Amino acid sequence: MNAELWICDIGSTKGYMPAVEEGIEWSTERRGTPGKLTFRLVQDDIIHIQEGASVHLKVDGKPVFSGFVFTRKRNKDRIIEVTAYDQLRYLKNKHICVYENMTASQLVEKIAVDFSLNTGTLEDTGFVIASGVEDNVSLFDMIENALDLTLQNRGDLFVLYDDFGRLTLKSLSSMYVGEPGAYLMIDEETGENFEYASGIDSDTYNKIKLVYDNEDTGKREVYIAKDGTHINQWGVLQYVETLQKGENGQAKADALLKLYNSKTKNLKITNAIGDTRVRAGSMVVVNLALGDMNIKNFMLVEKVRHIFKADAHFMDLTLRGGEFIA
Repeated sequence: MNAELWICDIGSTKGYMPAVEEGIEWSTERRGTPGKLTFRLVQDDIIHIQEGASVHLKVDGKPVFSGFVFTRKRNKDRIIEVTAYDQLRYLKNKHICVYENMTASQLVEKIAVDFSLNTGTLEDTGFVIASGVEDNVSLFDMIENALDLTLQNRGDLFVLYDDFGRLTLKSLSSMYVGEPGAYLMIDEETGENFEYASGIDSDTYNKIKLVYDNEDTGKREVYIAKDGTHINQWGVLQYVETLQKGENGQAKADALLKLYNSKTKNLKITNAIGDTRVRAGSMVVVNLALGDMNIKNFMLVEKVRHIFKADAHFMDLTLRGGEFIA
């Protein structure tokens, strides 16, 4: 494995490939968090790193991370610890936005233009949001709210990430790692250890209640979806939400019940053999015996941390899929 780290300071046309200590880490999360790269190097008289400097990581010639230095720490041994974030870091900015008849992908494109962010592939999310009012919330929240509405009304999950310096939005069907017959598989041979837990204490609902105050009729409309079998087993676990104008109340209630009416099961895998194609939002095959169940199916990567060393590359994964909720 060959990891190449390049740094280019602000206003400079020169790039540097510093001597970096072992243990470069690249981590991503599926929701509301920018990709992060951390590394340590020895201070010398040549490299002068400032906040805002651009950082690029390639592994075996393949582009992995592109971002900017945000923090530096140094100690008496002249070791500098650097933290860089990708372009998604700027989605932490708060903003006021009012929009009408836009899809989530169109909203991402609008935000990118307004904040001078580079974009790559933005797949059409399909669901048109009649109106949206976002007051002093982060750009992350604006986009996630739009994607949540898309999921709740259409059942389609989309992933927003930075692809080596370009905002990218793709559906899960575009996030499989590998191809038919050669999908990436995590099993007992490729994963050193796992942590598995299940419960109904969070993100589990067997009754959905949605309400809409109809200004035209002056009446409150109520839409309910429930599972009597699970109510008898677990008691009533109710989810309540107010609908926005233009939403199909019963269809959304049914979709939410399908989404939340199951046990939440958490699966984490540590020290799996690393693969730079895996990022938060990726779909990988997991084949493991967990004691009370065996799984062999695609699972969604909620979080991943890659560790690059001189002769090794490992990754820690937090996964969801089926009954698994990260």
